[in-house]
Amino acid sequence: MDHSEDPVKQTADPKPLSKDEKLEAILAETAPKAPTAENDTVEAAPAEPQSAETEQPADPEPADSYNMKDFLGDTMDLIETVFLSLFCVMLVFTFLFCTANVDGDSMVPTLEDGDRLIVSRLQKHYDDGDILILNSKTAYLMDESGQPQPHQGLGKEIVKRLIATSGQQVDFNFETGIVYVDGQALDEPYVNTLTFLDRGAFSYPLTVPEGYVFVLGDNRSISRDSRDPLVGLVSEQDVVGKVVFRILPFNKIGKVS
Repeated sequence: MDHSEDPVKQTADPKPLSKDEKLEAILAETAPKAPTAENDTVEAAPAEPQSAETEQPADPEPADSYNMKDFLGDTMDLIETVFLSLFCVMLVFTFLFCTANVDGDSMVPTLEDGDRLIVSRLQKHYDDGDILILNSKTAYLMDESGQPQPHQGLGKEIVKRLIATSGQQVDFNFETGIVYVDGQALDEPYVNTLTFLDRGAFSYPLTVPEGYVFVLGDNRSISRDSRDPLVGLVSEQDVVGKVVFRILPFNKIGKVS
């Protein structure tokens, strides 16, 4: 049995390259390769500079204009503060305090002519020894039945010291100059002279009626006070207030008592 040999596939030898083909192959191998997405990154082109118009900030508000607005605002605030302060002071001195001038020497040595005083309207009740500002337009004298009756007074504000109030009894020893309240002699270190003069307004001892006060000046020899028919008893309604402070003269500024 004849066995034919397996055919063997024959490979033809490559055709030799010509000189020109060899040169082209060498040039292809040495030529630079084109960039690929995997291996190379293409350098981005620089961004174009922005125009001067977009980079330039807005013009600031002129300094002079800002300062003027600020000045006007501060000025208006100051004016409002001043007017509010003045309004508050007016309210205080209308309802709580007032000022008064001393006219004459009836309160020497405690107060002197021309002194400027601060008067408190806050008190509703007063203590013996308080210095008061009083309206003396009406003097109250006792009638035969022992009731106070109105008479023409001095017609001006006066400053005096409170000696007795409603229900207290006032008496004098005009020979020794001593004042008595409810039978007790008063210690009066504030007087300039003792009380030697009876000016004829009342008979003593005198019980002060309800709603009235009895007052005396510290300079007893010249003072026109409750001993005088032109002052007499003073209604509590005519008490302006209590002297609390002296503001003039400057060398005597301070509390008054």
